[in-house]
Amino acid sequence: MSQNDATREHLIETYRRKAKRYDVTSRLYPVPGYPQLSQRRRAVRALGLRPGDSVVDVACGTGLNFALLEEAVGPAGRIVGVDLTDAMLAQAQDRIETNGWSNVSLVQADATEFDFPTGIEAILSTYALTQVPGCAEVIARGAAALAEGGHWAVLDLKLPAGTPRWLAQLGMAIVRPFASIDEWGQRRPWETIRGVMQEELADFSWSELCFGTAFLAAGSV
Repeated sequence: MSQNDATREHLIETYRRKAKRYDVTSRLYPVPGYPQLSQRRRAVRALGLRPGDSVVDVACGTGLNFALLEEAVGPAGRIVGVDLTDAMLAQAQDRIETNGWSNVSLVQADATEFDFPTGIEAILSTYALTQVPGCAEVIARGAAALAEGGHWAVLDLKLPAGTPRWLAQLGMAIVRPFASIDEWGQRRPWETIRGVMQEELADFSWSELCFGTAFLAAGSV
């Protein structure tokens, strides 16, 4: 089994265990009081969505972004939620049915293998893409599928610049119960995401949030 396959299987098992209580525990992620909802709103605003637009939510989990996206695209819009884990998608389906959304569809797929619909107006990923070893490929393939003027936005965690090794290890130990971050600090995937988005997208912007512990990267084609 390759390292990527092992990481994939680890992610599936991790989120299968967490799926039923994910909505509750995510409120504590990465630490209690973290302004996760306001950051999600900011990421959705960065997409510049209009009523009737189509958007793909990559690694959508239980669908925590769906209400914000519904507010932006309206009932005439379309939302596609993609996730690797069946148990997380089951929770997302419950959310869809509870809210009576008829314009949300779900796809179980590895983000690196997902066949993005062509001509979509936006792609979003929140608190997930840095855990995908092939995040660069996901961004490039998504950018190729966007309609002219379409937007890509990634909201995720990072280590602040200049963080001492001991403090970085402490931070990762705190987050470890909520996410799969093995080798995350060594891989520094936020740097990969920033570089690829700069290459693939125009009007690229990079904002560091919460004292450099998170970032919002966005751009258009």
